[in-house]
Amino acid sequence: MTIQKVKRFKYLGSFIQHNGDIDEDINQLIKVGWQKCKYASEVLHDKRMPVGLKGKPYRMVVNAAVLCGSECWHIKKSHVQRLMVAEMRMIR
Repeated sequence: MTIQKVKRFKYLGSFIQHNGDIDEDINQLIKVGWQKCKYASEVLHDKRMPVGLKGKPYRMVVNAAVLCGSECWHIKKSHVQRLMVAEMRMIR
């Protein structure tokens, strides 16, 4: 049995890259955040719902999906900036 040498692979939902970067992980989690934002859009865009109450489902669904597994990342300023830009776009 031969084992192939690859530059990245998915393990337990996270992308492991040969150079230790987490760019693929961040891209994937931003995509998941957009999907969750789309699923929650009916609640988030409801004009009858108070603005203060809209933040709770956003934090519980979208933020939780984007930040899943982030406590074990070795994060750089550029990664923080990308996550903040994605969050601000989702909030708008």
